Amino acid sequence: MKRLYYLTYSVDSTEQISKDLHAHGVNDWRFHVVSKDEAGLFNHHVHSASILYRTDMVRFVERGVILGGLIGCAAILPLALAFNNVFTLPMGAWLTMGLFSMVLGAWVGCFGGISSENYKIRRFHDAIEKGQYLVMIDAPKIQVEEIKVLMQAKHSEAQLQLEDSTITNPFAGIDGKVHIT
Repeated sequence: MKRLYYLTYSVDSTEQISKDLHAHGVNDWRFHVVSKDEAGLFNHHVHSASILYRTDMVRFVERGVILGGLIGCAAILPLALAFNNVFTLPMGAWLTMGLFSMVLGAWVGCFGGISSENYKIRRFHDAIEKGQYLVMIDAPKIQVEEIKVLMQAKHSEAQLQLEDSTITNPFAGIDGKVHIT
């Protein structure tokens, strides 16, 4: 799946884009709008982006699961090996402790992510604050060109800003790229 990011200046334009995309077969699950004007989107029956798209919660939960799993392995595996003869816990108990550390990591990650703006839409923060509408369209790779042609033909006021993947990368930095240094 690819995600196309468009910026437009009016809620009326956003509403018309929504209608045209729905007529083209793009449902609300694949169409999201980020705006300061939530009431305007609601009044115009435009699908607003959920908290999962607005915040970095998904990315931070993924990080928490990975980190919790690593910490769980680092803490529980030596205990299991060291005390295997003394404490004969079944393997399920050790696995449960490892799973608990992963769930705990996800829970802690959720708190960090919910208070942080999504790293993929952070670059549009200033435009959204100035009153623009960020329209995100998720499309299978075979439909990307169709949607671009549709948007250019019917909505030239909406400018394509970015074409990206819908996959969230838990290791991406603030700029959206993975840095290994």
